[in-house]
Amino acid sequence: MKLCIALDLPSKEENLKLAKEIGEYANDIWLKVGFRSYIRDGNEFIFKLKNLGYNIFLDLKLYDIPNTMADAAEEITKLGIDMFNIHASAGEKAMKEVMKRISKFEKRPLVLAVTALTSFSNDEFKKIYGNDIDIKAKEFAKTVFHSGLDGVVCSVWESKEIKNITSNNFITLTPGIRPFGEDAGDQKRVADIKAAKENKVNFIVVGRPVYQDKNPKQKVEKILKKLKEN
Repeated sequence: MKLCIALDLPSKEENLKLAKEIGEYANDIWLKVGFRSYIRDGNEFIFKLKNLGYNIFLDLKLYDIPNTMADAAEEITKLGIDMFNIHASAGEKAMKEVMKRISKFEKRPLVLAVTALTSFSNDEFKKIYGNDIDIKAKEFAKTVFHSGLDGVVCSVWESKEIKNITSNNFITLTPGIRPFGEDAGDQKRVADIKAAKENKVNFIVVGRPVYQDKNPKQKVEKILKKLKEN
């Protein structure tokens, strides 16, 4: 299981400070760059993080018509990004078009599709997608798998079953991780490291529990140690 730290601080300077502070673990962790940081700080920020030795997950959740998504995926690949995501609800045609477009590159990033945002309650999700999260997430995951993507973004609670209906090699990345039972904040479907392990998660995303800690480096050390435990 890999640890991915979300860079969601209010400024580029604060995010870079955090990245440098935990830099000795650059080979062991990934960094997630989301909408706020990318829109504000752009490609230069990505290159600075890459120069520090990190693998980068660009969390933009692409959702548009197939050709536009494929265009964006191609540009992301040219940046040297290691992983990015799209929305599974964009549909099979869009997902296949994305994978077709980036397959021409000698080295392409991992591509994941979002099944259900972890901020959704089941009732909120059902109003939009017409079914319960656990049912629809599995339906999405099957489509993502057959469209040739590398995995999905889901909650811990869907991970194991998604692997059962796709493949053990199908990646699951789970946001909303509170490593040691920290406050859930605006996330509805959170979990700790123990639950993530039990559900065969490949990547856990941790944000606030690290960057709001008085000693982020020490917190990262503690999480990495926990991940190595049997």
